[in-house]
Amino acid sequence: MKRALLVIDVQNEFFSGEYQVTYPKNSLQNIVSVMEKAKECSLPIILIQHTNKKGSHHFQQGTSAWDLHPQINGRSYDHYIEKKYPGAFTNTDLDEVLRSEGVDTVVITGYETNLCCDTTARQAKHLGYHIEFLADATGTLDHENQMGFISAQNLHQATLINHQAHFSKVMTVAQWCAEIQKK
Repeated sequence: MKRALLVIDVQNEFFSGEYQVTYPKNSLQNIVSVMEKAKECSLPIILIQHTNKKGSHHFQQGTSAWDLHPQINGRSYDHYIEKKYPGAFTNTDLDEVLRSEGVDTVVITGYETNLCCDTTARQAKHLGYHIEFLADATGTLDHENQMGFISAQNLHQATLINHQAHFSKVMTVAQWCAEIQKK
């Protein structure tokens, strides 16, 4: 099994912008820990950054909200992918990068659990990859629209339950670290 760590959309928008991640509380620290563990184990680390069209109110390239979070920016990584859609495989070279590295398993971290992480994991499954979805190294926020309200905690948990049932091996950071130590 050859893993690659996907660090999805850990951008300032989720900390200081309109879309502040609220659950789980220590997701950013856990993402940093996983990046350190991946580096220690020589796993490829792929930073993924979302960019919206010019004129958009969110994730607009060149704004401070678009920038990678300071705890991620400047850390060592192997590949960088800029995406314009929720799924990191859509109109990017992510699949080619993973295949060139001999990767068969992607490790999902980042934001939002229910949007870009979920979409990327489902795309990976459709392309034949195994998925390890790190429950406490992904995160989301409360959502409300004309269909109703769901708390960040309930949305996060519902997404993870669905992934465990159909797509991914859902693990905590501690479980994942113990798993890769066995190898």
